[in-house]
Amino acid sequence: MSAHHHHGHGHDHGHHHHHHGDPGHGRAFAIAITLNAVFVAIEFFYGFLANSTALMADAGHNLSDVLGLMLAWGAAMLAKRQPSGRYTYGLRSSSILAALFNGMLLMAATGAIAWGAVEQLLAPHPVQGLTVSVVAGIGIAVNGISAWLFMSGSKDDINIRGAYLHLAADAAISLGVLVAGLLVSYTGWAWIDPAVSLLIVVLIMKSTWSLLREALDMTLGAVPGNVDATEVEIFLLARPGVSGVHDLHIWSMSTTDVALTCHLVMPGGYPGDEAIDAIARGLKEQFGIQHTTLQSEQGTTQHECSLHGHSHAQESVSGATCGHDHDHEHGHDHGHKH
Repeated sequence: MSAHHHHGHGHDHGHHHHHHGDPGHGRAFAIAITLNAVFVAIEFFYGFLANSTALMADAGHNLSDVLGLMLAWGAAMLAKRQPSGRYTYGLRSSSILAALFNGMLLMAATGAIAWGAVEQLLAPHPVQGLTVSVVAGIGIAVNGISAWLFMSGSKDDINIRGAYLHLAADAAISLGVLVAGLLVSYTGWAWIDPAVSLLIVVLIMKSTWSLLREALDMTLGAVPGNVDATEVEIFLLARPGVSGVHDLHIWSMSTTDVALTCHLVMPGGYPGDEAIDAIARGLKEQFGIQHTTLQSEQGTTQHECSLHGHSHAQESVSGATCGHDHDHEHGHDHGHKH
């Protein structure tokens, strides 16, 4: 017993982390979904009447928004569910899935918009510019208000940021459609309408790409972009009594929670709960890692690393081993993100 002490930490798992915005987010989701759903119906109807692909494309894109918002809301609610027998982490990782699906939905929507726009460019037909502008004006209001509701939470949570980006992009798109409508009504050039649609596509794809990449990194258990694995390792090696660090794993449990597991080689034996608690507290304060599980060992036995299957009794003292090499790659890979 003396050589190994498993020490798990599950203090407040970052729940405090989100309380500030949650009640508001529920309300924000409800308002944004209702506003957007009503607007999609209006926009599609008038887009059809006015013969505008830009307007119908925008309606299609707004529909993907409504679905995306529903996904994000569902995930935000699931994230608050308490852990159960089978889902010992709770369902917080559903927020990562929502961000991933959201990005994929956006990509699909842009494909449909581009298709319609190219068709219209090849065979232009007259567009009722003024109708388009009025409807787009309503769109700016709807999306602008919706985006503003999510602004506060978008900094800490990629899931909320997905919703926010979506809506902000929509407000910009509606502005583009409004300007296109005015230009068409003044000049009579119908091609302006699909040209604006294509411009919209490029804008959406740029913002979606980074969201998709980050969500994919989280899905694959990469070290989060705002945590440097090397720095964490240096921090752990500097703790009193620690001569080596191995099997260091850092990953995202949800779009806001980060977890860490690690073996600490402590030749002097287990330092006591307070020392381990202090390390967990330091990881939380310095790196924002809320869920830490640390295992102390004296370095006297062979330790099999389940990932690579080689043992590392001597190596572990220097801290060079299996568990963290690949984490290093992640660390460098994603360190530039935030």
